[in-house]
Amino acid sequence: MAKVIWNRIFDLFPIFSGYVISQIIMKKTIIGLKIDVITYLQSLERISDWVQATDSRVVIAANVHVLMEAHDSVAFNNVVNQADLVTPDGMPLVWMLRLKGVKSQTRVYGPTLMLHILEEAAKNSIPVGFYGGKTDILDMLVKKMKRNYPELNITYSYSPPFRALSEKEDDEICGQIRANGVRLLFVGLGCPKQEIWMAAHRGKINAVMMSVGAAFDFLAGGKPQAPTWMQTIGLEWFFRLIHEPRRLARRYLYYNPRFVLLALADLLGILDKE
Repeated sequence: MAKVIWNRIFDLFPIFSGYVISQIIMKKTIIGLKIDVITYLQSLERISDWVQATDSRVVIAANVHVLMEAHDSVAFNNVVNQADLVTPDGMPLVWMLRLKGVKSQTRVYGPTLMLHILEEAAKNSIPVGFYGGKTDILDMLVKKMKRNYPELNITYSYSPPFRALSEKEDDEICGQIRANGVRLLFVGLGCPKQEIWMAAHRGKINAVMMSVGAAFDFLAGGKPQAPTWMQTIGLEWFFRLIHEPRRLARRYLYYNPRFVLLALADLLGILDKE
C-alpha cells in the first residue's frame, strides 16, 4: 500500500519525485547480493552520521571476490546483506549496476573511500583504529597516514595472529578498542574473514567498522597499486595477478569466469533464485 501511495505522489509531482529519489540511498541486487547505489560523498555523509551517533556499524567494500564468496555461502551472503553499507568497490559491480538501470553509477573504491574518511577524521578529531595486516605493514601505514594527515588521531593499531583467537583474547581486544575511544575502525583481514569478524563484533565495538582488504598494503606502500587506467577498464585483477600469481591465481581463475556466467544469467533474468 505504501508503495502505491508513493507512486501516486510521484505521478502527481514529478519534480518532487526526482528530488526524493535523489535523497534516498537505494540498493540493487547483483547475483543475490544487495549493493548500495551510492557515491563517495553519500558514503562519507552516511558514515559521518554514524560516527557522530557513536553507532556500531558495518561497511563493506564489495568486489567480485566478495560477491562470489557470498554466492557460494549462504552464511556469508547473510553477513554481507545485513551490513549497513555495501559499496561497489569493483568495476564489474559498477557495470552491473549500470546495466540494471543506474546509468550514473561510479566506483566507490575501498582504498580511496578510506582516504576520504581519514581526511574527514583528521579535520574533526575522530579517533581512528587499524585492525589487521602484518605488523611491519601496519607500522608503515600508521607512519604514512600521520605524515599525510598530521591532525589524524590514531589511537589504536593491532596486527592479530594468523590463528583463531580465544574468547579471552577477543574480549581483551574489544576492551582495548573501546578503551582507546576508537570511532572508526578499518579492518584488513582479507575476505571473507574481515566481513565475518565485523559482523561478529557489531554491538561489541561502538565504532563504524569498514573492511578494506588490501588497502593497508596499498596505502602503506607494501604492494603496488594498479594504474588508474587499468582500474578504469576493470583490469586491476590482472595487474594484481601478475604481481602475486601464487597467491591470487586460484582466486581469479576460479571466481572470474563463474562471475561472468552468473552475471549474464542475472541480467537475462534466468539466475536460479534458490
